[in-house]
Amino acid sequence: MDQVAETPKLNVEPLGASSSLRALAYDALKRAITEMDIYGSSTDFRLDERQLSEDLGVSRTPIREAMTVLEQEGFVRSVPRRGIFVVRKTKRQLVEMITVWAALESMAARLAAAHASTADLNGLRRLFNEFEVEPPGAHVHEYSQANIAFHQAIIRMGGSALIVDMTENLFLHMRAIRTVSIRQENRSERSMQEHMAIIDALEARDPDLAERLVREHTMALAALVEKHGQFPE
Repeated sequence: MDQVAETPKLNVEPLGASSSLRALAYDALKRAITEMDIYGSSTDFRLDERQLSEDLGVSRTPIREAMTVLEQEGFVRSVPRRGIFVVRKTKRQLVEMITVWAALESMAARLAAAHASTADLNGLRRLFNEFEVEPPGAHVHEYSQANIAFHQAIIRMGGSALIVDMTENLFLHMRAIRTVSIRQENRSERSMQEHMAIIDALEARDPDLAERLVREHTMALAALVEKHGQFPE
């Protein structure tokens, strides 16, 4: 007898009393969705208003209002007579998103090479200190988190508020793609080497090299997605 796939549950916590429950519900739901591994399973992620109302400790009204905003931002989609689902992009859409991210993050790296503080650059190295003793493949989950923090830091260190804003809604999918891809083809070991080379270029204050290495690093992710294609068609 075939096993029925268990419906994933959103990890949210009760909200405190506030005059803006919609804003709190929005923040809680967006944070929880962003932390989901939406491409690690073929199961669609359906959001249950009643369950979320119980989990967050609020009525359904602020949940619905928050969902409306999240749908406008492209995080969720409403399917008539079925419910609300977390958006999962097709392989073609993912490759396009990765290409856009590569352009934005490589420019952020170029800016970071000129403007990032020494403390910020030291912080980048510290993200990977523990993986110099043991290979990242031995601690895939921890390395995946460090990997995501690394790319967020590059965007932030570029100092462009517009690039930060433009990448915000891409991040949900980029985070999920990186989480899945880091387990494929010993990607973690190569990723670690590429990260170290990027940090070296930033510390050398070489904008051309930093920009090129970040772009190549991210486009390698696009190639991996194209090759494996373990995403919705």
